[in-house]
Amino acid sequence: MGNQHLLVEVQDRILTLTLNRPESLNSFSYEMLNGITEALNQAKNNPDIKVIVLSGAGRSFSAGGDVKTMGNVSPNAVYEHIGILNTVIKTIREIEKPVIASVHGFAAGAGFNLALACDLIIAADNSKFALSFSQVGLISDGGGSYFLPRLIGPYLAKQFFFTAEPVPAKRMYQLGVVNTVVPAENLSEETVKFANKLAAGPGKANGMMKKLIDQSFTSTLDEMLELERITQPLMVATEDHQEGVVAFKEKRKAIFTGK
Repeated sequence: MGNQHLLVEVQDRILTLTLNRPESLNSFSYEMLNGITEALNQAKNNPDIKVIVLSGAGRSFSAGGDVKTMGNVSPNAVYEHIGILNTVIKTIREIEKPVIASVHGFAAGAGFNLALACDLIIAADNSKFALSFSQVGLISDGGGSYFLPRLIGPYLAKQFFFTAEPVPAKRMYQLGVVNTVVPAENLSEETVKFANKLAAGPGKANGMMKKLIDQSFTSTLDEMLELERITQPLMVATEDHQEGVVAFKEKRKAIFTGK
């Protein structure tokens, strides 16, 4: 499941995928992208994995595309590469488990967009986010033109794409792009703490809630009301719901199993 460009670790119900090309600020490779998709597909049907964390080795989360190879690849090769990246993005969005991006250093270009594809972003206080495509005469890939305008509106999104200016984590937190900002030296510890909190939650309910929220952006109110109506009876039949009710009545913390 792992390869030299992607470190894979499972511990305490948490799958951690670490982008591992630190010499190139974890710019993407075929090995890395295919490895992410493979790991997520295996985690999809593994009931022991409750949460996925995506992080980067070395000085940064990810610089996205490898600038060193740009200018030497054909349009057809670029088309194929983006197809592989798109598979990663869609797999992250479709897996019914929370995916956390743990960001330090730079998240730039498609590396930023990879973080945006995740459900939650925890950022080190010294991290910066940059949509650097315009610096090399490119448009966004990896879903940035979809995710960012929905978070901050079209005007700021256009500004960030046009100017490629690095935006500090604190500003991204103020804009609602980042969930929390923590001291850089505590990033790993705080990410694990948050992941453990999610892993202890009702897995099926969290997975369905993720699905409903994402679907709401392309659905009407009537459609969402009906989806909630259809989904809630399924949740009522879960063991987690029964445990939650009993725990509430007994005034104790619920012990969810994801069943």
